[in-house]
Amino acid sequence: MSKIFVDACFGKETPYTPVWMMRQAGRYLPEYMAVREKAGNFLNLCHNPEMACEVTLQPVDILGVDAAILFSDILVIPDEMGMDLSFVKGEGPVFSDPIRTQEDLERLVGGEEAANKLTYVYDTIKLIKERLSEDKALIGFTGAPWTLATYMIEGQGTKTYNICKKMMYSNPELLHAILRKVTDVVKLYMEKQIKSGVDVVQIFDSWASAIEPSKYDEFSWKYMVEIAHYLKAKYPHIPIIMFPKGIASFIERGFVYGDFDVFGVDWGTPMALAKEKLGEKYVLQGNMEPCRLYSKEATTECVEALQEIMGGKRHIFNLGHGILPDVPVENAKHFIDECHRVSKK
Repeated sequence: MSKIFVDACFGKETPYTPVWMMRQAGRYLPEYMAVREKAGNFLNLCHNPEMACEVTLQPVDILGVDAAILFSDILVIPDEMGMDLSFVKGEGPVFSDPIRTQEDLERLVGGEEAANKLTYVYDTIKLIKERLSEDKALIGFTGAPWTLATYMIEGQGTKTYNICKKMMYSNPELLHAILRKVTDVVKLYMEKQIKSGVDVVQIFDSWASAIEPSKYDEFSWKYMVEIAHYLKAKYPHIPIIMFPKGIASFIERGFVYGDFDVFGVDWGTPMALAKEKLGEKYVLQGNMEPCRLYSKEATTECVEALQEIMGGKRHIFNLGHGILPDVPVENAKHFIDECHRVSKK
């Protein structure tokens, strides 16, 4: 059966413009919170295929989105490479053993050995595919090597990125060695997700804007492009979505390139600019400001404006970043319904 979301990723004509939301399986849903409480903690939920499958499917059933996105976390990769990950209340993810030296890097496992340890993710995908309606797509994902490396080097989330950026300028060889090791794991991890059944993959570079534009290609984009090229050469039927957050200047200068299908536009980048610079080469995804979901009127206004800019062609509706935990469920459903309403041919 044809999947509208997959067709849209390849720029094919569809009966309406499909829509999903980043972080759509998450804390704004009471049903998600009930499962998370049962799991005991966030990592337990990621490691339990039955529970991870359940929360993956919730927004499909409750909101009517056109694609499910695998419930997991980008940091399962460094966790399985041998780092000590925990989620601390009020602080988020914390690594007790950050990577600061070549010796630190060498103690991590890489390649096939690390990718093979993520069996709970592949088992979750297989379960989801058994239960997901045939007309809905399943999106697999990974963090981009740069975003993963920032957590691995800093040891936790950061607002300044000063430790990893100090490495970028004072010891770029070490940073490239870290990015290389992570990239090699990510390629195999995404390949195993595809073999397990995902229909689409998205590469998230959440911390793209931490790098000055003149350094972005060297320390992030080229690694993302390498992953996409590796996957496209083997699995040309699988659409690839790139989502680097906060790089409007990179787009404006025409530096976006690579063998992928969909470019995710963050909310800080004007969609008209993205269309002008990238719209002929890539399908565009996005880019409503997530806080508009607090108002149904503001949501409708933005959906109609996006429809006017994109004209229902080479576009996938989404937020310009993840949905926030205190958004009313009825407002999220309103967004999905409005995207379908305005784009029906």
